[in-house]
Amino acid sequence: MTDLNTKLEIFDAIASRRNERRNFLRFAGGSALAIGGATLLSACGSDDSDLAPTPTPGPAPVAALNDADVLNVALNLEYLEAQFYAFAAFGVGLNANMLTGIGTQGAVTGGAQVPFQDTVVREYAREIAIDEVAHVAFLRSALGSAAVAQPAIDISVGTAAAPGAFTAAARAAGVIGATGVFNPYADDNSFLLGAYIFEDVGVSAYKGAAPLIANKTYLEAAAGILAAEAYHAGLIRTILYRKGLQTPNPIPSLITAANQISDARDSLDGSSDDDQGITGSDPTISNIVPTDANGLAYSRSVAQVHNIVYLTPTAKIGGGFFPNGTNNRLDSLRTSGANA
Repeated sequence: MTDLNTKLEIFDAIASRRNERRNFLRFAGGSALAIGGATLLSACGSDDSDLAPTPTPGPAPVAALNDADVLNVALNLEYLEAQFYAFAAFGVGLNANMLTGIGTQGAVTGGAQVPFQDTVVREYAREIAIDEVAHVAFLRSALGSAAVAQPAIDISVGTAAAPGAFTAAARAAGVIGATGVFNPYADDNSFLLGAYIFEDVGVSAYKGAAPLIANKTYLEAAAGILAAEAYHAGLIRTILYRKGLQTPNPIPSLITAANQISDARDSLDGSSDDDQGITGSDPTISNIVPTDANGLAYSRSVAQVHNIVYLTPTAKIGGGFFPNGTNNRLDSLRTSGANA
C-alpha cells in the first residue's frame, strides 16, 4: 500500500466518523468554544491533586481558565498519540492542515511503520490510529480558532549516545539498560510496550479533566473520547498480558516490562501510588482494569500528565515526548508559581 493510499484510508475513515459526530457541534451552536465562556478555576492543582485555586499568600492570580484551555490540553496529547499510532500503523503522520493553530507549530521527530507479524496486533494498531487521528480532527473542529498548533513532538528512538524519547522512557523504567536503545517500531511486542507508555496516561488525564469542563455538551464529548481511550488502553493491556502468558512460548519479560513502565509513571507523577501494572505481585493474576477499591478509574491532574510526557518528576516546561513543551496555557503556569 502506498503512502498516498494509506493516507486516504486514514482520512476517509476520519471523515466518516466526523460526520457521525456532527451533532456535537450542532448542539453546541456550530461555533468554536467561547474564550470568554464559563470560568473554571483561577489556577491549577499540584502534582498530587486536581486543579484548585492558588493558595494565598502566593503569586498574583492568573487569568481565569476556561473550557478551551482544558480541551487544548487534551488536543496536545491527541497530537502525540495520533502521530505515534499513524506512523506505527501506516507509516505516515498527520496531514499539514491538521497541525496549525495558536502557539509555535513544531515538527515530529521519529516515527516509522511497524513490520507487524501478528495480524491481531496490526489490526488493533490500525483501528486505534484512525481513532486517534479522528480525535485530533474532532477537537480542532470543536475549538475552531481557539485550537492550538501541534508543538514539537519526539517519538524517536535515537542512539545509545543521543537517546530519543522512547529510549529515554525505557531507560527510566529499567526496561533496557543505561546504554540500551528501545525501538517501539521494531516488532509487535515493542510496539505494544511503546503504546502502553501512553494509553493509561490518556485515560487518567481525561478523567482528571472532567470536573474542569463547565459546558455539559463539551463534557459529553470529552466523556466520549475518554471512553474510546479506555477501550484502547484495555486492548493494549489485555494483549500484553495474553502474550506474557501465552503457550507454548510465554513471554514473561513483556509483563515485567509493562509493570516497570507503570512504576516509572508513578515515580514521575508525584508521591501518590496510583498507577497499576497489568498484574500484581502474582504474574498469573491479571490486572487489566486499574481501579481503586470502589472499582473506579483514577485521575491525574494536568501537572501530573505533563510530568509523565516530559519524563521529569519536577515542574518544568519541555522534555521527553514534547521537547519544547506543549501549546497550552496550563503548561505555561507550571513555572509561574501557579502550580499548574
